[in-house]
Amino acid sequence: MALFNLFIQRSTNNSSEPYDRQLLIATFILMCIGMVIVASSSIPEGIALSADPFSFLKRQAFYLLLCLILLCAVVSIPMAHWYKHQGIILSLIFLGLIAVLLVGTEVNGAHRWLRLGPANIQPSEFAKPAIIFFLASYLYRRQKEVIDTIKGFMKPLIVLFAFSLLLLKQPDLGSIVVIIVIMMGMLFIANAKLISFIGIGAALLTAIIALIMTSSYRMERVFGFLDPWAEPFGRSYQLTQSLMAFGRGGWFGQGLGNSVQKLEYLPEAHTDFIMAILAEELGFIGVSLVLILEFYLVYKAFSIGKNALKQTFVFAGYVAIGIAIWFFFQTAVNIGAASGIAPTKGLTLPLVSYGGSSLITISLAIGLLLRIDYETRIATAETLIKKIKGSKKAKLKETVGEVDAQ
Repeated sequence: MALFNLFIQRSTNNSSEPYDRQLLIATFILMCIGMVIVASSSIPEGIALSADPFSFLKRQAFYLLLCLILLCAVVSIPMAHWYKHQGIILSLIFLGLIAVLLVGTEVNGAHRWLRLGPANIQPSEFAKPAIIFFLASYLYRRQKEVIDTIKGFMKPLIVLFAFSLLLLKQPDLGSIVVIIVIMMGMLFIANAKLISFIGIGAALLTAIIALIMTSSYRMERVFGFLDPWAEPFGRSYQLTQSLMAFGRGGWFGQGLGNSVQKLEYLPEAHTDFIMAILAEELGFIGVSLVLILEFYLVYKAFSIGKNALKQTFVFAGYVAIGIAIWFFFQTAVNIGAASGIAPTKGLTLPLVSYGGSSLITISLAIGLLLRIDYETRIATAETLIKKIKGSKKAKLKETVGEVDAQ
């Protein structure tokens, strides 16, 4: 027992807890930063919609409380449970995406939300972890088939195609792209043949370009991204206002609460473009801190996945790697869209942007990472103990043999 405690202590940087405390601290810091920036950026819209300047903050606080409860619950659930029920989870999310099209709430011309009492649920957010569970279980069962045959590579893409059709009907091209990147990234990590990626990648890229070319509002977004100042009060209005916020921020920002763009100049200031308000109020220093924390989560997820795969926890390892790819891509696209590096897409900044469904799914992912890390640490410690016991027995036999020989 003492040896086990010593191993855990060393593996957590002189901490006695058998979990990744640094991951949890980074998560809580990002949640707190999100609360502060949501409070600051949503005041004008809160007054306009409900005469309550803190209405969005109150909802965000409620969602965060739910997220903390969910995180504690997920940490206590073995990964074997998720593997066993991944098919049910995938089916429920698929039905949720169908329900959105039938009875969903329309917001800004899109059917992406299911109203459940006072809450709006966005099933497309839950599709991301559901796809990760599905593909991780598929790779656990058929990784050799994925590596050796094009058929094994193509099978999971059938599920991708079905989900993409439903998401396209909403429409939600951003979630489609995220799911594609997650699946292709996980298949790449699984050592699928390069020729498969070239063929499928070319086909998917052609499909995405075709979707953009056949949609007027998507074309406007692309042209607005390429030359935002051509129509600063038209198709590029949101991007130009965001760029103004970045420009006003400078090194240290205008000070917390002193943003001008949040005064109903920048639409979606507390959701998709929250990074612009953060840049304006906290400057380059504040943006850098958030970037470091976000990509630290990505690094931790990759590390946890790598360690799990070393312990032959294939399903858990691929789940962690899928989460890392998800965090990385969504963070990069959100910041890229706000700063004019990428076309505008409706993707939130993990743990910072306002939104219940996004916060819940990200918290679910963090809980899964903590559980995977816990199970990996326990397995590593048990392996070490067995090795030490085995070496002690070998030495004892050797000593007895020497005594008998004498």
